[in-house]
Amino acid sequence: MKENKIIIRSIATLEEINQVPQVESAIWGKGLSSAIPTHLLIAIAKNDGLLLGAYIDRKLIGFMLGWLGTTDSDNPQEASQHLKLVSHMNGVLPEYRDQRIGLRLKLAQREWALARKLALVTWTFDPLESRNARLNIQRLGATCQTYLRDVYGELADGLNSGIATDRFRVDWYINGKHVRDKLVSKTKASTLADLNAQLLNSAILHPDRHPHPAERIEKPAKKQILVEIPANIQVIRQDDLALGIAWREHTRGIFESLFAEGYKVTDFIYEQDSSFARSFYLLENRGISDEN
Repeated sequence: MKENKIIIRSIATLEEINQVPQVESAIWGKGLSSAIPTHLLIAIAKNDGLLLGAYIDRKLIGFMLGWLGTTDSDNPQEASQHLKLVSHMNGVLPEYRDQRIGLRLKLAQREWALARKLALVTWTFDPLESRNARLNIQRLGATCQTYLRDVYGELADGLNSGIATDRFRVDWYINGKHVRDKLVSKTKASTLADLNAQLLNSAILHPDRHPHPAERIEKPAKKQILVEIPANIQVIRQDDLALGIAWREHTRGIFESLFAEGYKVTDFIYEQDSSFARSFYLLENRGISDEN
């Protein structure tokens, strides 16, 4: 399928909005009763909220939902001075994935926010989802220094059931140099060979088994460090839920400690050889020098 057949545009009419819950249910593997109510989508769309769709002809194959929020909830009197875009959902039907549609939706979101003179877009995603990290961190240039435990409680959908809904809250400074460089590919994708970074938790690998969390976690001692996650948490969750939970608990402690020490997620590395696919977050602490 050629990319130019896919159109990104606003979802505006009642007929179009009525398609969103069905698509949401198909993407996240949940019943219609758990989808966002149509009346709420209408209210968002009619009040200049963000509701974008990816279409082939008249068929909705993906969508994005967001609204305005504030960066400083402690000072509600000054909310208008601290506006940001809160991006709540970005999804594509399974049969249309790996065609850069999610990226195109995010770029359309960026244009929407820039036109309204917003500087920041935030959203949450599961830090164990390597596919999402590759888009959000590696390709778009979002960064993260906020870890949220069990944000949504227990979810019974096809992507989250059985594991606590921990999330990264990422910051996307849409007109910052880091983001601009990522979007125009001035920043070459990092590889392990390029980096002088310390790996804290090298996974236990076996050709016939899923990767297991490291038995020993190194103490961070460098400006740049790496944290390994499984390359496909969904396969692990389906095959061995206990192992998926172990990965959640393992990485939760690492990220919470690192963020408290001043580290920030700035990049993501995905590498695959004939035996294994491996995924790593790159974190940096500008307050640390590697010089002796």
